[in-house]
Order: sequence, then C-alpha cells, then structure tokens
Amino acid sequence: MSTNFRDRAIAEVQKAIAADHNKEYQKAFDLYMSSMELWVKALKWEKNKALKATMQEKMATYLDRAEKLKQFLQAEADSNSNGGKGLMGANGSSAGGKSKGTSDDDDNKKLRNALSGAILQERPNVRWEDIAGLEAAKETLKEAVVLPIKFPSLFQGKRQAWKGILLYGPPGTGKSYLAKAVATEANSTFFSISSSDLVSKWMGESERLVKLLFSMARENKPSVIFIDEIDALCGPRGEGESEASRRIKTEILVQMDGVGNDSKGILVLGATNIPWQLDAAIRRRFQRRVHIGLPDANGRARMFKLAIGDTDTALQAGDYNLLASKSDGFSGSDISNVVQHALMRPVRKILQATHFKAVMKDGNRMLTPCSPGDPDRIEMTYDDVKSDELLAPDVAVQDFEVALEDSHPTVSKDDVEKQVDWTNEFGSEGA
Repeated sequence: MSTNFRDRAIAEVQKAIAADHNKEYQKAFDLYMSSMELWVKALKWEKNKALKATMQEKMATYLDRAEKLKQFLQAEADSNSNGGKGLMGANGSSAGGKSKGTSDDDDNKKLRNALSGAILQERPNVRWEDIAGLEAAKETLKEAVVLPIKFPSLFQGKRQAWKGILLYGPPGTGKSYLAKAVATEANSTFFSISSSDLVSKWMGESERLVKLLFSMARENKPSVIFIDEIDALCGPRGEGESEASRRIKTEILVQMDGVGNDSKGILVLGATNIPWQLDAAIRRRFQRRVHIGLPDANGRARMFKLAIGDTDTALQAGDYNLLASKSDGFSGSDISNVVQHALMRPVRKILQATHFKAVMKDGNRMLTPCSPGDPDRIEMTYDDVKSDELLAPDVAVQDFEVALEDSHPTVSKDDVEKQVDWTNEFGSEGA
C-alpha cells in the first residue's frame, strides 16, 4: 500500500517541479501541497525505517519550497493591490508588503473561517444503541462527555473528567462511528479534524491553526475535538522528521497540556489504526487509551442485524448466530460489505433470470424470477416485466453464506497481534 501512495506522491512532485521550472508558481504550489497528503499516507504505511527517513527528508524539502512559493504568491498579490509594493522573489526574499498586524488579522480570519467548516452543524444521528458491543468504550466516552455536562457537580475537586481519549484498533472496527455517536449524544460543540487535511492544506500555518482550533474550542465549550488518523500528525520523533512536523506536534502538546489556558470542558478524542506510530509524549497526553478490537460472536450477530436494518429478508433469529459463527475475524466494516453483497444477490438473480413465474402479493399479481424447471415458469427476461409487477426474491440465509464465501477479513492476524501487544503495554479493552 505504501508503494502505491509513494509512487503517486513522486508523480505529483515531478509535476510540481516541472511547473516550478516553467515559473507557473501557483500551479507548482498547488501540486506540492497536494503531494503532501500522498506523502503522509505513504509514510503512515511504510515499515522500512531507512526509507521512512528518506521520505521525511524529501517532504521537508518540498514543504520548504512550497512555503517560499506561498510567500512569493502572497507578496505578488499584495503588490497588485497596493500599486507594486511588497514584491517578493520566488526564492523567499522579501522587499516589503502589508503591515504585519493587518496581515495577521486577515490570516487569522481565514483560518477561523476554515475551522468553522470543521464544526458539525448537524448531528450525525448515530446513537449509542446503534453501535454493537464496545460497551467499555461507550462507558468511557459517556464519563468524558455526557456526564460532565449533565451532572457537573460530580466533577469537583480532584475528580475531573477525562481530557484526552485515544481510540485505536484495526481499520473498520467502529472508531469513527463512536465519534459520530459522541457528536450525536453530547450536547457540545463537535470539531471533526483530519490530520492529513491539516498538513496538506495549512503547512506553514499549521501551528497557528492548531492554536486557533483550541481557542475556538474554549470559546464554544463544552467542546469535543476529534482528530482522525492522529498518527499521521503526531508520529515518532526522528532525524528525518521535518521542522514543520515538529512545530505542529509541539503546539498540540502545549494545547493539550492546557498550560496558561482553561482546558476544562474540552475533550480531545483521537483515533488511529497504528498506535505504535504515535510519539510517546502525545501518547501520554491521552489519559485513556481504548482498544477498539474485532467484534466477538455476539457483536457480529448484532452487526448483521444492524447492517440489514429494516430490509425484508427470510432470515430467522438463529440465522444471525450462524452468520456470526462463519465470520470470525471480520470487522464491522467487513460485515457491512458482506451484507451489501448479500442484499444485491436478488438483484443479480433478476438480471440473470431467463424465466419468471406469477405469484400473488397483497392481492396483486406479481412476477418473480424462477428456475427453468419450475412448472409455472414463463420464458422472459426482466426487460419484459413491468416495473410495478416485479417482485424481488427474498434475501435468504444462503445469500449471506455465498457472500461470506466470496469475502475475506481485511485485518491480518499480524495486525491483530500488534494491537493486542500494544494494549497489554499501554491501553485498555473497549469491548
């Protein structure tokens, strides 16, 4: 996976360099910045330490060039607006410009406007009961978010609500879904931030953006700041780490510590698939580290029910336990894909059918696919059936069994073992 992202990042950078040489500076800047998200993803999945160090060095070089281009483009815009003053060379050397105070105010306004888009205006409508299992994780989140708002008298003196909770585990196990439940259930301002977005769109201003983020959270508290893929933003320190990454990480540490600021009423909720890639100092700022692992049999049975929802099927109560027993090692996301596959099988039967038969449904004559050997068969295809006469076959347990046979778990045993080892050392179970 890292190779794919790395190749795409290299291709994007090559385009940026070509545009740079052609003095198409805006295009070059945009390409450098769009490559950063690909570099971040490549870095996240790369396991070769030497290669990671090389990639980090390259990122620092490209970010430095992008920063100089940004300064040049800003100075050029200033020059156009004030009669030619403020011109800056593309190598980053300045020759004047707007007053610093005015520029800072404008920049802060832009950053605040950008952060306003991260505030969820509408609740996602995901309730605690919509999440199968993960009782310990839900209890921890209720302790941190719901109870302090509803019963502030409970949290006085030395008893304080959690300020940082890390949700970690394999992909597709429900970390982001839990965050949506928090946004739905908590009567608080919810900031949803993607770490890759912060790096790729705001490099050079990232520390200010982080500071403003926490400032806005204080202004609108009680607040929850959800940072997805936090490992991409707060990875381990090393020689190949860029100066920009260090500054961002330092600012996050300062803000999470709350030094000189009132951090009461603010929860930082982080999510990661690879917790061992977190910087040790960042890890310590998360007081609770909750493992969101693969579901057990009861959890999988419940997930099948939730994923099917109110769709008509021929499943009996015992069939859910059967499906759960055949899906060991599947994540919640895997089960959702299996259900979607199974629900589509009646559609495929309709498309492939060469014969239909007439049946009665609610007093109406309907046509449904049948085998060529059925005594009531009528030779026809779906093109010959009127839309209001078509009756899709029921989704049977056999459809789910076929879907399971065609599907495989997306989480490897090695990944599961690494998550368990990290939990034993640093975390706690969320099931």
